[in-house]
Amino acid sequence: MAFNDIYNIAGTAMNAQTVRLNTIASNLANADAASSTPNGAYQSLKPVFATIYGKNQYDVQKNSYPSAEVRVVDVIQVPGSVDKKYEPNNPLSNEDGFVFYPGIDVVSEMTDMMSASRSFETNVEVLNNVKSMQQGLLRLGREG
Repeated sequence: MAFNDIYNIAGTAMNAQTVRLNTIASNLANADAASSTPNGAYQSLKPVFATIYGKNQYDVQKNSYPSAEVRVVDVIQVPGSVDKKYEPNNPLSNEDGFVFYPGIDVVSEMTDMMSASRSFETNVEVLNNVKSMQQGLLRLGREG
């Protein structure tokens, strides 16, 4: 596996985690968004990831190794519960005085955010390690 492949794999993983963080931010930002109808309440977003396998088969003589990248296939709306609250003074309340809020689990979203951040940081470490390995090879070339 060439260093290029490692950069591509880590880069696609970082991109996927960035999309994941963006959807989490949207979910948290809209957790308290009110609507006058249950259907108008915000629905949380979730990215759909897919593994994309490289075309290379394992072949030591050709220095070819299999690889797998991650891609964001889609960002979907996840229908969830809707919280109905009686707020007759809210300008968005319906004729019965009810307002509808998305049933977003803020604790779950925060946990997802920490997981996505850690995954992103791990891939940054992969890139830093590859960079360090390449610099070590360059030093060997200069000394040898």
